Parts: sequence; C-alpha cells; structure tokens
Amino acid sequence: MDTTATEPVQAYLTATGERLRADGCEVRIEDWGGAPVLIGYRGDFKLRWMATKMHLFTIAAPAALVTADALQSFTATAMDYVLARKGQLRGFQNGVAVFPALVGTQIDPAASTWAQQGQQVKFAAVARPVAVDANTGTAAAYRGNPVLGIIYAAHLRSKLNAYFPAV
Repeated sequence: MDTTATEPVQAYLTATGERLRADGCEVRIEDWGGAPVLIGYRGDFKLRWMATKMHLFTIAAPAALVTADALQSFTATAMDYVLARKGQLRGFQNGVAVFPALVGTQIDPAASTWAQQGQQVKFAAVARPVAVDANTGTAAAYRGNPVLGIIYAAHLRSKLNAYFPAV
C-alpha cells in the first residue's frame, strides 16, 4: 500500500478525526509499518442489544490508489488489530466492529464494489470496509441490514454515516 498522503487525503483524514472526537471517540495516530494510521475507538452498551457491549474501532489510512486487494488486505489487518485489543471475550456479552477505511485520490471501481457488497464477519466481530475518494468525499461502504448482527445494524449504519458520510 502506497501511503502517500496528498493534501486532499490528509484533509479528509483530519476531518475524520474531528468527526470521531465530536462523537466521543478516543482518537490517536499509530505507525503501522511506516504509515500513519488514524484510529478511533468507542464502546457502547445497550440493553436492547441483549445487554452486550459493542467495541467499535474506526481505522483509516492513506493510500495513493485504493484497490480491492489493498482494501481486503487492510480489512484483514484491521480485524486482527481489533481482535487483539478487545476481542478476547467477544461473544460473552461483548462484540467488536471495525470500519477499516483506505482514503485515496484514485479509487478502483472494484474496491468500491467490494466495500458495498456486505460486511466481513467472524465470531462476534464484523468489519465494514470503506473506500474513500478524498477528491469528492465519496465513501463506498456497506450500509445495509445484514442477517448476522442485525441488532447492531442501525448503530453501525449511524456511526458509519457520521464518520464517513456517503455524500
């Protein structure tokens, strides 16, 4: 993944960090193999979720070209990251979710298509990948209601729309 952060990419990542903070997320920048990665975290507990806590991570990184392969790889890395941080007790009144986002100025249509097809699911963990065109602000992601994890769907859609507006 080429992590060249052009001005539009950096501006989008900065604005995303501000949206995350405004929603009460803990926000930080981490170095992932020489690439600056924006990480936001929040935990929410709701009785209507069968008294479970949802640990939601938003992980966004710059990419000169966002391809389906790059987004799939980044999604797998982001899922591994969140499972290592908060996934030890998942399924025991805990779940984890992640919005892995690659932000670039060139988006391969296959990346947008893949992101919109559905969420990636593991036991008590979901990922909703996001392909962001920093030039237009367009964010391609799955915003539907899945069969697995339906009780969290409205919450995840609301947060996805807040952090990555569809434009």
